[in-house]
Amino acid sequence: MSLAERQSQIIAKLTLIEDAHERLAALMSRAKKIPAPDAAQLTEENRLQGCQSRVWLTGEFADGACRWRMESEAPMVKGLVGLLCELFEGAQPEEVIAFEPTLIEDLGIARMISGTRLAGLASVRMRMRQIAAAFAASEQR
Repeated sequence: MSLAERQSQIIAKLTLIEDAHERLAALMSRAKKIPAPDAAQLTEENRLQGCQSRVWLTGEFADGACRWRMESEAPMVKGLVGLLCELFEGAQPEEVIAFEPTLIEDLGIARMISGTRLAGLASVRMRMRQIAAAFAASEQR
């Protein structure tokens, strides 16, 4: 399944929830399914800069696919970062680099959160690209 198809499926499931606040609550609940980094990985190196709340993101490359782990102290932020992790879970590095998600806008979440949180999500996206680029480079060696 392509990332565009996966994004469409996620959007379709979440838009069944008409109330925007309930939709955010559903995101927070879904994020609990995303594995957290091991305690040893909760380091400054894995902590994202530019986020209002503390967020850690790590990636692993196994069997040609990216695997994501994340943690945040703020439930809403965890839900938003978890949404991106869910989208890109199992994708090839090149897909993670090339595909620009629109689900935050398409779900109406961008209108509900602060500019600071949007900037933080942009930092998450940039970090995911960096991690995927490192995976792609190591795969080509």
